[in-house]
Amino acid sequence: MGVLSEGLTQVLIPVAALIGLGFALLQWYLVSKVRVSGHSGGHKSYKDSLIEGDFEEGVDSLEVSAKCAEIQNAISVGATSFLFTEYRYLGIFTGVFGVIIFLFLGSVKGFSTKSEPCTYNTGNICKPALANALFSTIAFLLGALTSVLSGFLGMKIATYANARTTLQARYGVGKAFITAFRSGAVMGFLLAANGLLVLWVTINLFKLYYGDDWEGLYESITGYGLGGSSMALFGRVGGGIYTKAADVIADNVGDNVGDIAGMGSDLFGSYAESSCAALFVASISSFGVSHDYTAMSYPLIISSMGIVVCLLTTLFATDIFEVKNVSEIEPSLKRQLLISTVLMTAGIATVNFFALPSEFTLFNFGTDKVVKNWHLFFCVAIGLWAGLAIGYTTEYYTSNAYSPVRDVADSCRTGAATNVIFGLALGYKSVIIPIFSIAIAIYVSFSLAAMYGVSVAALGMLSTIATGLAIDAYGPISDNAGGIAEMAGMSHEIRERTDALDAAGNTTAAIGKGFAIGSAALVSLALFGAFVSRAGIKTVDVLTPKVFIGLIVGAMLPYWFSAMTMKSVGSAALKMVEEVRRQFNTIPGLMEGTAKPDYATCVKISTDASLREMIPPGALVMLTPLIAGTFFGVETLAGVLAGSLVSGVQVAISASNTGGAWDNAKKYIEAGVNEHAKALGPKGSDAHKAAVIGDTIGDPLKDTSGPSLNILIKLMAVESLVFAPFFATHGGIIFKWL
Repeated sequence: MGVLSEGLTQVLIPVAALIGLGFALLQWYLVSKVRVSGHSGGHKSYKDSLIEGDFEEGVDSLEVSAKCAEIQNAISVGATSFLFTEYRYLGIFTGVFGVIIFLFLGSVKGFSTKSEPCTYNTGNICKPALANALFSTIAFLLGALTSVLSGFLGMKIATYANARTTLQARYGVGKAFITAFRSGAVMGFLLAANGLLVLWVTINLFKLYYGDDWEGLYESITGYGLGGSSMALFGRVGGGIYTKAADVIADNVGDNVGDIAGMGSDLFGSYAESSCAALFVASISSFGVSHDYTAMSYPLIISSMGIVVCLLTTLFATDIFEVKNVSEIEPSLKRQLLISTVLMTAGIATVNFFALPSEFTLFNFGTDKVVKNWHLFFCVAIGLWAGLAIGYTTEYYTSNAYSPVRDVADSCRTGAATNVIFGLALGYKSVIIPIFSIAIAIYVSFSLAAMYGVSVAALGMLSTIATGLAIDAYGPISDNAGGIAEMAGMSHEIRERTDALDAAGNTTAAIGKGFAIGSAALVSLALFGAFVSRAGIKTVDVLTPKVFIGLIVGAMLPYWFSAMTMKSVGSAALKMVEEVRRQFNTIPGLMEGTAKPDYATCVKISTDASLREMIPPGALVMLTPLIAGTFFGVETLAGVLAGSLVSGVQVAISASNTGGAWDNAKKYIEAGVNEHAKALGPKGSDAHKAAVIGDTIGDPLKDTSGPSLNILIKLMAVESLVFAPFFATHGGIIFKWL
């Protein structure tokens, strides 16, 4: 037993979550103070409440500020409308899939209500399979609801903050940066605290029924991760198609439904799945057998420590090291990653000392592995530092402060073709260091603590999720701020500031996607190990035909999925271009700027296209494990999971970084920050036109296909784990006939 008692553990976890929620509300309050105008009169409209009076620069009129408020309102209404429409579709899916989970898992023992011998602790009696079916379904619904809530709250704060960031740019880039960063922190802390609190409450409520049957309890909890990632998949794909369908109001709306709501659900899913994988493996190890609640809750205590560490880290950006000019933006964001990693390393050591016994055993594919508590310190720490390596590598390959992106920009001198070639090469090369980082993390963590080590390594990478989300959400908020400044006709000086924030935001968004992909690789492997254990597979032998056919089909799935999402973006964009041409031809005065465009029709085109087109890729991911497990058996499904993991990570990293590099190469030329950039520009030059083509090609890569692939690999893994009892009992229909 560790030093920390069960009673104290039961207090510390929810307290940490409540501290995170309180800090999020504090940051929101500080952002909301931007609304103060000095003399309200008590009857201000929503638009008026955004407009401040005197400002230092004197570069924009009150009329332009009112325009910012009007645009922000349109973005907020559009994003909310889209998400409500999307959630209605997802509500139907969630209900149907919940019934499928119950029926499949309930049929394992013929819907029996009799208690059964435990799968792993065979001397003990566990709750009936029907109970596991019911509680897995409830956990799935709770995970889905929490995922949706995380995404929706993130969208609301982002749309609340975008115009405030634009208006704060009148005071200087530092004020605008703090507003955007605080807004990102609201989302980060809300998601981290909300996910932790709901999981803790769910476990304690389920314990009222399960009692000492921890094996059944934590097996049913895996449904929580499945619910989270199911919503994330549709949020990422639907939002990504929406945002890339247009470069008008719908694009600014899309930043919030794809990059904010979709990303929030995505990282929540990774957090939930890594926690569930670790809890499941621990429940069939000495922690679960001896009913050591504090040691069992190790993943939740790590997450609790992460909230406290991220809170301290945020203060460095908002209060200690204030950004005063453009050149300090990216270093400030990079410093967040480094500070949180260093502080969290010390936090992990503290948790290990107080929460874990000095020595214990972990389940290792049918055998028990003896592990010391310092082994787990290195497992979590290696995941944490691998995340930092992936973040810094992503920044190097996607920031226009470094040579890779500048080389891509330089290639635009000879046209779009060389730009595309250089961009693709950059994306492929950017895979190398992240893959080595993931490989080292897997080898070290598995060697020290088997599959439990891999799952807590994934948790280590996600332990600073609040900071990671803060700098990630900063990107779309800054992007929106730049779009609002441009559409409101604000001065060149203001737009230069918002463009500088946006350029840094593109890099931070790429870093966030790198974290999501890296953690997804570790999470998927941990879930894969849990699936193999639960399905009763002794070894996964790639020389066996059943496994190899699954392996090669699984490796193909990311390409099939990418083809679907890329074509969906292209089809939606085609309809949008046709509509814009129609409006220019039929609305008098539109070309001259004296008439307003029909935004509603554009938004409707994006909405209809994204909701329609997100179904086939989603069906591919959700149905593949069910078909493979039911008809071909658990060994073939194990091959499918391994194949999709190995190829999916490579494709996801290269797609995200290629798109990010093309985007920042274009911005590098537009900004003209040095003599080289000025020689390639200005806007409208041949080099700039080539850069725009590259950026347009890269949009669906970095905002739709790339980010969605990490959900593909982890969602198939967690779905396989949830349905493992059914596949092990009734799967392999075709091979049984042959």
